[in-house]
Amino acid sequence: MTTISTMQFRVRTAAVLTAPLRCTALFKPRLLTSPIRVLRVSCSSHALPARAINKATFSSTNLTRCLSSATATNTTNRVKKLRKLMKCAQYNLTAFVIPSEDAHQSEYVAECDERRAYISGFTGSAGLAIITHDSAVLFTDGRYFLQASQQLDSNWKLMKAGLPNVPTWQEYLVKNIPAGSRIGIDPLVFTAADAAMLEVELPKVGSTLVSVPNLVDLIREDRPSRPARKLMTLTTATTGRNHSEKILQLRQQLKKRGVVGCVISGLDEIAWLFNMRGSDVHCNPVFFAFTIISQDNIRLYLQDRSVSNEVRDHLGDHVQICPYDAVYADLKKLSKQLKANNQKMLLGVRTNLAIATALGKENIIIDRSPIMDAKAIKNKTELEGMRQCHLRDAAAVIRYFAWLEKQLEQGVILDEADGAERLQQFRIEQKGYVGPSFDTISSTGPNGAIIHYKPEKPTASIIDPNLVYLCDSGGQYVDGTTDVTRTLHFRTPSAHEKRCFTRVLQGHIAIDTCIFPEGTTGYLLDILSRRALWSDGLDFRHGTGHGVGAFLNVHEGPHGCGARLAFNEVPLAPGMILTNEPGYYEDGEFGIRIENVLIVREVKTRHRFDNKRYYGFEHITFVPIQTRLIERSLLSRDEIQWINQYQSECLKKVSPFLKEGELALEWLKREAVSI
Repeated sequence: MTTISTMQFRVRTAAVLTAPLRCTALFKPRLLTSPIRVLRVSCSSHALPARAINKATFSSTNLTRCLSSATATNTTNRVKKLRKLMKCAQYNLTAFVIPSEDAHQSEYVAECDERRAYISGFTGSAGLAIITHDSAVLFTDGRYFLQASQQLDSNWKLMKAGLPNVPTWQEYLVKNIPAGSRIGIDPLVFTAADAAMLEVELPKVGSTLVSVPNLVDLIREDRPSRPARKLMTLTTATTGRNHSEKILQLRQQLKKRGVVGCVISGLDEIAWLFNMRGSDVHCNPVFFAFTIISQDNIRLYLQDRSVSNEVRDHLGDHVQICPYDAVYADLKKLSKQLKANNQKMLLGVRTNLAIATALGKENIIIDRSPIMDAKAIKNKTELEGMRQCHLRDAAAVIRYFAWLEKQLEQGVILDEADGAERLQQFRIEQKGYVGPSFDTISSTGPNGAIIHYKPEKPTASIIDPNLVYLCDSGGQYVDGTTDVTRTLHFRTPSAHEKRCFTRVLQGHIAIDTCIFPEGTTGYLLDILSRRALWSDGLDFRHGTGHGVGAFLNVHEGPHGCGARLAFNEVPLAPGMILTNEPGYYEDGEFGIRIENVLIVREVKTRHRFDNKRYYGFEHITFVPIQTRLIERSLLSRDEIQWINQYQSECLKKVSPFLKEGELALEWLKREAVSI
C-alpha cells in the first residue's frame, strides 16, 4: 500500500468495505455471507450461476469502463449549511479548515471522524478542505488526482498538491484568503505544530487563527457515535516485552530529555506501549485512548464501555484508568503544577492543539515521540511473527490468484469487489487472521491508475483478462501485519506494458539488493527505485516505502522511503520494517506496482569504511512475480539471477502451506519459475 511523496498528508484508509468485511468483528472473523456475484457479459445486474455461463470472449473494449467506480456526491446543501454557521455572529469566520485526521492525528479514522470526506464527498485517504464564503478547495496528493476529480462536484476546486504553481494549504491560507480574515479551526483535529506556524505567518497579513467547535459535526445529522469495542490484551509470546519494561524504557528517555513526563495521544503508540489491541478504527487494531505518564504516575484514559476485568488485571494497579473525556480537564489541572514547579511535559509532533493549550504552551516541549522510535525497531519475537504471518498470508494470496485465473479461464464474469471478497475469504482460513490491514485495492485496467482505488458494488468494474490487473492487499494477524502488491495479466500483455512492468521490477530489485552505511535514510535510497523508470522518462507520484506495524497500523513511522524531506529525518536501522513498492501508472490505461515487505538487517561487507556498520534488507513477502509481464532483454545478469532466486524462494517457503494436488500449489509451481 503506497505512501505519499509530494505533500505532507498522512495516509488514511477511506471508506469501509461491505459489512461482513469490516474489522468490527476483530477477534472473531466471520466467513463472508455474500456469494460471489456472476454477471452477464452484457453487464446485466442479474446474477446467473457459474455453470450457466459459457466461456466468454473478452476484448479490450469498454466492458471495464461501463462499470466505472467513482461518482461525485452532491455537497451543495452541506456546504451551504456550513457557510451559514461560518457567517453567524457566534463564529464570524472567513474560512474554515477541515483536515482528514481525528483528535489523535490518526491517518486512519473512525466513521464518526470522517469530516473531510463528509463535507467534500472525496473519500481518498489523504486530503484537506478549506471552505470560504464563496469557494471550496480540496488539497490532495498525486495518488488521488484521478479519484478526486471524479468524486468532487461543481462546488469544489481540486488543488493538486506538489505540482508546479500549486501552493501548499498553509500558503493558501496566507496568500489566497483575504487579508484580515478570521480562519476557523477545530483545535482537537489540528496539530499544535501547524497552529504555531500559522500563528506566525497569518498576522503578517492581518489574519488570525480562531479555535471553534467542529462545524462539520454541528451540521452532520447522521454522525455515528464513537465506537468503544472490546479490548484485547497481548502476552509476551507475541510482543516479546511486557508493558512494564516498555514504560521503564520510556521513563528513562524522558529523564534524558529533561522533562517530567509526556502526553501520548497516538492510538498506535498507546496500543503498543500497553500491549493491547482494539477495533475502534476500521482495519487498524487500535482503540480510543490518551495516556499521561510521569516518573511516578500513569494515567490511561479509556472509554468505560471498553474496560473489562481482563484489561484491569493486565494493566495492574500501577496504571490508573480514567474516563476518556476527562483528559483535557486533567491536563488543565496539571498545567498549574508544571508552572509552579517550572517543569515541562513532552508532546509528540502529532499532538493536537487542544492538548497543548490545556497544558499551557510555556509548559511543553514538542518533539518526536520516543515511543515512535522504540516501536519502529522490532524485537526478535516481533520479527519472527512478521516472517511467519507473511508465509501464511502468501498462501492466501496465491490461492486467490490461482482461483481468479481459473475463473477467468472458464469465462466466469467477476467484478473487482468480487475479487476482493474472495481474497478475504482465503485470508480468513489462515491461522491467527484478525482482519484486513486496509481496504483491498482490486483494480482492473484503468482503475489500476487510481493508486488507492477501492472497488464497491454496484459500480465496481468487471475484471477483464485482457487488461492489467493490480491487487494491493494486506492482513492483520495476531503475530504481524502484511501488505503485498502484485500486478498480473491473464492473457497477452502489450510490449509497452511489459517494458513498464520490467522498469518497475528493476526499481524493486535495486531497493531489495542495496547495501548502505549506517546513518542512511530512506530519502537517500528512494532514487534507486526510480532510476530504471527515469531512463524511459517515467516516474510515479508516491513514496517507495513505508514502515509497517507488528499487528498494528499498516503505515508506521517515523521512517520511510520517498522523495519527501521528512524521510531524511530518521536513518534506517536493523529491526525496522519497510515496504518496497515502486510503481507506474498511465491514466485511463493501467497501473503497475510490485510490493514486498522488508526487514532492515546488518550485513557483512569486505571493508568497513570509517568503521561504520553496513545494512541491507531481508524480504519476507513470498508471492511469485509474474514472468509473463517481464521483458527479459532489459534485465542485467544480476537482475535475472535475483528474479530466479526469488521465484525459487517462493516455491520453497510457501509450498508447505499448500496441499498437494490443490489448484494453488499447481499455480505456484507454474508461476514460480526462472526466466
